[in-house]
Amino acid sequence: MKYSFSYLICLEFLGFRFSGWQKQKNAKTLHDMVDKSLSFVFEGFDFKTIGVGRTDAKVSANTYYLQLFRNSEIDELTFLKSLNSNFSPDFRAVSVKKVSTSFNIINAPKVKEYHYYFSFGDKNHPFAAPFMINIDFNLDIDLMKKAAKLFEGEHYFHKYCTKPSEHTVFKRVIDGCEIVENDILTANFFPEVSYVLKVRGKGFLRYQIRLMMATLFEVGKGNLDLNFIENSLKEDNDRMFMRNIAPSSGLQLHALDLEL
Repeated sequence: MKYSFSYLICLEFLGFRFSGWQKQKNAKTLHDMVDKSLSFVFEGFDFKTIGVGRTDAKVSANTYYLQLFRNSEIDELTFLKSLNSNFSPDFRAVSVKKVSTSFNIINAPKVKEYHYYFSFGDKNHPFAAPFMINIDFNLDIDLMKKAAKLFEGEHYFHKYCTKPSEHTVFKRVIDGCEIVENDILTANFFPEVSYVLKVRGKGFLRYQIRLMMATLFEVGKGNLDLNFIENSLKEDNDRMFMRNIAPSSGLQLHALDLEL
């Protein structure tokens, strides 16, 4: 069905209770909850929504975009207020903007910045569980910082992807990759010191960030070295994906620059 009007909605959400963005049978998903809220806003009138991309179960987003299609115009301020009134506390709509119906949110050029929050040593307060993970091991953070920088630039990420298709492109560019002390997410129940892996690029493979993070944890534990990271990114690597994957709850889509 062809719709007459299209809008771009910027969302924030806490994904800890959900099985990712994509709709699934017998699972509570983010897309399902958004569409359910919109059905109350529009009182049964027809609409269609498309998300900017998939997220893993329990992954949160500080910035996420949704394209809404309708056959009638909406008053943007009234709509924004109504949507937030119908959203559960896990969601917040930040803005809404009218765009051309020819705009394609999936194919539009975009740059994503992911954050992965973690601490190590003493176990975290349970309230921190939706936001960061804890490693029960003393990590060599300085070595992990050096290892993270090796991911920057153009590399072959065969080892940092699961279930690729025959058409998957493994040669990717990472614009920035660093580990820094966390001063972004703060709460009185967070540990005194925590860290964040920041990764920025135009496109990522399935589970790529979490596989990279798990590998960096192994570096921090002393089980892998910098040479391993360098060799794993070469075109002639063994192409067997990394077995360890970091938990999803530490991952957040922090920023998304969408070209309109």
